[in-house]
Amino acid sequence: MGSGKNYSPNIYRIFSSLWVFVYAADNHLAGVSASTADVENHLHLGMQLLARGQYSDALSHYHAAVDGDPSNYLTYFKRATVYLALGKSKAALEDLNKVIELKSDFLAARLQRGNILLKQGRLEEAHIDYEWVLRLDPLNGDAQRAYGDLEPVKRDMELAYILIEDRDYIAAIDVLTRLLQVCPWDGKLREMRAGCYEALNDLVNAIGDLRSATKMRSDNTEGYLKLSQLHYKLGEVDESLTVIRECLKLDPDHKQCFKHYKKVKKLAAQLRAMQDSISQNDYTSCVEKANVALTTEPEMLHIVQHIKGRMCHCLNKGGQPSEAISICSEALKLNAEDVNALCDRADAYLLNEDYDKAKEDFQHAVNIDEHLQRAKEGLEKTQKLVKQAKKRDYYKILGVRRTAGKREIMKAYRKLAMKWHPDNFQGDEKKTAEKKFIDIAAAKEVLTDPEKRQKFDNGEDPLDPDSQQGQGFNPFAHGFNPFQGGFHQGGGPFTFKFHFN
Repeated sequence: MGSGKNYSPNIYRIFSSLWVFVYAADNHLAGVSASTADVENHLHLGMQLLARGQYSDALSHYHAAVDGDPSNYLTYFKRATVYLALGKSKAALEDLNKVIELKSDFLAARLQRGNILLKQGRLEEAHIDYEWVLRLDPLNGDAQRAYGDLEPVKRDMELAYILIEDRDYIAAIDVLTRLLQVCPWDGKLREMRAGCYEALNDLVNAIGDLRSATKMRSDNTEGYLKLSQLHYKLGEVDESLTVIRECLKLDPDHKQCFKHYKKVKKLAAQLRAMQDSISQNDYTSCVEKANVALTTEPEMLHIVQHIKGRMCHCLNKGGQPSEAISICSEALKLNAEDVNALCDRADAYLLNEDYDKAKEDFQHAVNIDEHLQRAKEGLEKTQKLVKQAKKRDYYKILGVRRTAGKREIMKAYRKLAMKWHPDNFQGDEKKTAEKKFIDIAAAKEVLTDPEKRQKFDNGEDPLDPDSQQGQGFNPFAHGFNPFQGGFHQGGGPFTFKFHFN
C-alpha cells in the first residue's frame, strides 16, 4: 500500500562531501587574521586530530577556539562537523544555526542543516534550507536529490497515519521502516512503529524503538513511562524499575510514573525475597512469598508465569511433588517452552514414580534446547529409575515416600524391624522373616546415609553389585551388616541363628 518510492541513496552520502567544506574552510582560515595565537593553534590542532579521526580530542580544541573567537562562523561550522561525527546531531544543529545567524548565505551550512532537519523528520524546515541552497546554486546535485525526496516522504507519513487508523499494523510497519531510513532521528516515527509492534504483541521490537525514542528527546517522560510498562508487560521487572526511575528523574511529581514506580518497586522486592529464600534452601518461605507476589501482580502473564515457575521449583524441592506438578502445569500453560518448569515438573513426576511422564517432560525440554544438560541428565536418571523399579525399592520396603526425612525413615525402620524380627518366627516363616529383615536393614542403611541415598535416588543401588560397574563390590564394605546393631523390644542388641538346612 506504500508509495513504493525508493529514496535517493545519495542523501546518505551527503555527509562525506562535508569534509570538502571543512578542508576548504581550514585553508580560508589560514588567510584570516585570528584574534589570538591561541585560537589559531587550537584550530590547527583540531584539524590535525579531525583528519586522524580523533573526534573527541578535536572537539576539545574547537571548544577552545569558539570560546576564543565567538564571532567566527567557520569555527562553529567545523565544530558542527565533529559533533556529527560523534553522533551528536542536536549539538551540531545548534552550531549550524549559529553559523547561519553569522553568515546566512553560507550554503554548506544551509545544506548540512537541511540534512539534519530531514533526518529529524522536520520536513518543512528542511524544505526551506534546500530551497535557499537551490536559489543560490541551482545546479547543486545534493540539494536537488534531497529536495526531490521530500514529497515522497510526506506522502508516506500521511499513509502511515491512515494505515494505523485502519489497524493495518503490518503494512504500517513497512511504511514506517522505509521512512526511518530517511528520518532515523524522528522520535515520533519510532514511537508510532513501537505502537504497531505492541499491537502485534511484538514487545521486544516495540521496546527497541521506544528506547531509541527516549534518547531523541531529553524530556520524554511519557516515552519512559511507556517503555517501563512494556518491560513490565514482558516480565522484565528489574529493567522496568530502572526505566521508570528515569521518568522520575525528569519529573519527580509525575503522577503516573510515581504510581507505576511504587508497584514495580514492591514487586521487584518480593521477587528478590523469593530468590533469597531459594538461595537459602528455605522452600516453605519461597512458596509463601510467591503467593504474596501473585496478589501484587495477578494479571500480567509473563510475570505470573515466572512466579508460578519459581513456586513450582520450591514446592518440588520442598518435598511436595503433587502440588509442584499442579503449579508447574499452570506455569507451562502460560509458556509451554519454559524448560526450567518442564524439568521441575519432570523431577516432581520422578518423586511420584510416574516415570513415563517424567521422561516425556525431560524429552520435551531437550527438544527445545538440545544443549540443556539438566534435561539430558534427567533422561538418564529416569532410565535408571525405571530399571531400579524392577529391582529392590528401599522406599517401598520401608513404606515411606521418596521425600521422607531421616526421622520418618527411622520410625518406619524400627516398626518393621520389630515386626519382622527373626526371633519372632519359627520354621519356614523364620526364613521368610530373615529375608525381609535383611531387606529392611538394607533399606535403613541406604536411606539414612546421604551419599548412598543420593546414589539410589539417581537410579543406582549402592548395595547392588550390578550397579557398581566393576568397582569391586562388597556388601559389607560400607559397614552394612544386618546381623549387627539390631535390637529387641528392650532396646538392646539382638542375636539369632540362621538355619540353611
